[in-house]
Amino acid sequence: MTQVAVVTGGGSGLGREMALALAAAGFEVWVTGRTEEKLQETVSLGSGRIGAAVLDVADGAAVREFFGGLERVDVLVNNAGTGSPAAGVADVREEDWRRVVDTNLTGSFLCAQAAFAVMLRQDPKGGRIINNGSISAHVPRPQGIAYTASKHAISGLTKGLELEGRAHGITACQIDIGNASTAMTARMEQGVLQPDGSIAVEPTFDPKIVADFVVQIAKLPITVAVPTLTVMAAGMPYVGRG
Repeated sequence: MTQVAVVTGGGSGLGREMALALAAAGFEVWVTGRTEEKLQETVSLGSGRIGAAVLDVADGAAVREFFGGLERVDVLVNNAGTGSPAAGVADVREEDWRRVVDTNLTGSFLCAQAAFAVMLRQDPKGGRIINNGSISAHVPRPQGIAYTASKHAISGLTKGLELEGRAHGITACQIDIGNASTAMTARMEQGVLQPDGSIAVEPTFDPKIVADFVVQIAKLPITVAVPTLTVMAAGMPYVGRG
């Protein structure tokens, strides 16, 4: 039986790499995102094993409709996420805070909830939910409080899913990624603000390495759980930032 994987935010960057790696490993893959053109670019690279659906993960009705149309979900990769303009606490706009939390946290919950329902009713039941956390789920960057808070919350979401899925063969994993080289992290190579006020270039690494980890976790027997995994560029200021 062909296993089915869903990758949110699959139109570019890490999501695209994850989707392509899963397809190459034999999964039937669905990618979702808000931009049709980018999704179709991913589809064109997937050797006929990738389908696409335009979806805003913060739209609960749309999320439930999409997942309700799937017969199986063996793996959900909650990858869709966004940030906000750099700003100190006093200058964060409420609309930016809500947009980040709605996408990164609420969107991840809504997709996990809908996938969980499919995993409960499919035969055999069970599955795996992989949440894209971040180094920011552990330590903040300056002027990024909304993103940091949303990623800290992903840790609680992952643990809650793992606990409630225990009786049903559903496991949850959080991958905390530091400076994978994508369009979102291009600024790292130009220099970014550090906690001491300096600007420093930070190392990055090939996002295909993250995709390989996703495939390895996705292919594990459901009797094996990987609650957390951290993969980051060696030498980045994570342990003792600043």
